[in-house]
Amino acid sequence: MAKKVAVIGAGVSGLSSIKCCLDEDLEPTCFERSNDIGGLWKFTESSKDGMTRVYKSLVTNVCKEMSCYSDFPFREDYPNFMNHEKFWGYLHEFAEHFDLLKYIQFKTTVCSITKRPDFFTTGQWDVVTETEGKQNRAVFDAVMVCTGHFLNPHLPLEAFPGIHKFKGQILHSQEYKIPEVFQGKRVLVIGLGNTGGDVAVELSRTAAQVLLSTRTGTWVLGRSSAWGYPYNMMITRRCYSFIAQVLPSRFLNWIQERKLNKRFNHEDYGLSITKGKQAKFIVNDELPSCILCGSITIKTSVTEFTETSAVFEDGTVEENIDVVIFTTGYTFSFPFFEEPLKSLCTKKIFLYKNVFPLNLERTTLAIIGLLSLKGSILSGTELQARWATRVFKGLCKIPPSQKLMMEATKTEQLIKRDVIKDSNKDKLDYIAYMDGIAACIGAKPSIPLLFLKDPRLAWEVFFGPCTPYQYRLMGPGKWDGARNAILTQWDRTLKPLKTRIVPDSSKPASMSHYLKTWGAPVLLASLLLICKSSVFLKLVRDRLQDRMSPYLVSLW
Repeated sequence: MAKKVAVIGAGVSGLSSIKCCLDEDLEPTCFERSNDIGGLWKFTESSKDGMTRVYKSLVTNVCKEMSCYSDFPFREDYPNFMNHEKFWGYLHEFAEHFDLLKYIQFKTTVCSITKRPDFFTTGQWDVVTETEGKQNRAVFDAVMVCTGHFLNPHLPLEAFPGIHKFKGQILHSQEYKIPEVFQGKRVLVIGLGNTGGDVAVELSRTAAQVLLSTRTGTWVLGRSSAWGYPYNMMITRRCYSFIAQVLPSRFLNWIQERKLNKRFNHEDYGLSITKGKQAKFIVNDELPSCILCGSITIKTSVTEFTETSAVFEDGTVEENIDVVIFTTGYTFSFPFFEEPLKSLCTKKIFLYKNVFPLNLERTTLAIIGLLSLKGSILSGTELQARWATRVFKGLCKIPPSQKLMMEATKTEQLIKRDVIKDSNKDKLDYIAYMDGIAACIGAKPSIPLLFLKDPRLAWEVFFGPCTPYQYRLMGPGKWDGARNAILTQWDRTLKPLKTRIVPDSSKPASMSHYLKTWGAPVLLASLLLICKSSVFLKLVRDRLQDRMSPYLVSLW
C-alpha cells in the first residue's frame, strides 16, 4: 500500500491532490517551482520566469457554484464570475482551511522522476529535485503529476509564410498582460478561443484597430442565460444529459444552433463554423458588441505576411499592422520522465480515463488535470485525485494494463488510418466523465435511491445544476454538508446580486415562473423515463432521425 506520495505542482489540481492524500491517510510532499500556490492563477507583471500566468483582466468562465472544491463552497458574497485575484484568494482560503501549505516545498524544481530497480514489485519512484542550486533525492511510493495543460506556448510560425519578414512585434498570448502598451496600434490577433476573444475585446478599447483571425469560426456563449442566471447552472443538468442520450444528436444540435443564433446571427457576424470543421464554443459577453461597433473586425485565416501587412484566405489584405498576437494555445510535456514514459503520457489515448499511464506494471503514477471538459476543470481534477489516491491504497482497481495497452494501440492504428476519429482531441462531456470517475470510487449519486430517501434533494440533483457537491453525497469521501450545499446553492448564486432591494419588489415567485424554469425539462424527462425501455421509443427516435436529417441538411 502506498504511503509517501510526491505531488508535482501546487496549482488547482496540486492542492486538491494534497488534500485527497491527507483524506486517505497518505503522506504527501508537494514540489512547487514558484514561490506561491495557485499556478497560472497567480498574476505577475511579466512572464520572465517562463511560467504561464493569467492576464490582468481575466474573469472566470464557469460560475462559482460549478467550479468550487466539492466540500468547500465559495463564500456567498463572492460574485458568480470572478477576477483572477478573487479566485486566487479562494485557493488560499482552501489551502489554509485544510492546512495544506506545510506540505509544500516552494522554489523547488523537479529534475527527474524514474522507476526504481524494484519497481515491478514495489511500484516506487526516485524523485530528484533542486532547491536553490542544491539537489535532493527521495523515494516515493506514488507520484501525482499536477502540471496541467498550459506549459509551453504553441507558436506555429512555420505555418505562416513570410512571418520572418514581418517588421512589427510578434508575441504569444502568454506574454500578454495589460492593453495599455498597445495604445493606438493596429493589432492582429490570430486564434479565436477563449483567450483570443478576451484579448481582442480588451485591446479594442485602446488599440486603433483590432483584427481577429479565425480558421474555423466559433459559437459564442454568454455568462448569463435565461432570466439572467449563470449559463453553466442552467445547462449542466442531469435531466438534460439524460435527454441528450435518447434524442438524435442532429435534432439537439439544431435546437442549440437556433437558440445561439437567436442572440445574434453568427453568420452575419463572420463567426459561423467553417463547413467540415468541428463546432467549438467560447464564452464572451462583449465580442458581438465590439464587432457591431466596428472596434473588432473578424477575418479569415492568414495565408501570408509581408513586412507590414497580412494577406488573408479570402484575398483581402490588411496594411500597416503593428503587432501580431498568437493566441494559439499551449503544448504540454513531462521533461522529468524518461522515455518511453515521457512520450506516452502526452498521448491521452494511453492514459486510462485521462489519469493512469497504461505501460506501467504498477499503478503508482497519476496524471492529474490533463483533460478538457465541457465544464469546470477544477471539479474534474479533484475527482481524479480522489480516485487516484484510492487506487494507490489498493481500495480501487483498474483493468490489467496489458489489456488496456493492446486496446489503446489498436485504436491508435485505426485513427492513423482514418478509420475512426480521434475523440481525445474533443472536450469531454462533463456529467458523463464525472459520473464515470465517481462510479470507480463509489461516489456517484444514485438518483432512484435519493428519490426514495430524500425526494427534495433528488429533485435538485436530477433537475437542478450538477454542482460538485453531488459527488460528496454518498460513498467514500462523503461530506455531511453536501445536502445543505445543494439545497442552498441558488441562495449563494443570488446573494451577490441583491445589493439593492426595492421593498415593493420582494414578491414570491409566481407559478408561471416555476413552470417556465422547470416545466419543459421535467415534462420531457418524465416522458422519456416512461418510454426509455420500450420499443416505442426506439421507433420514435429512428423515425425522428429519418425525418429530421434531410430537413436539417437543407437548412445547413
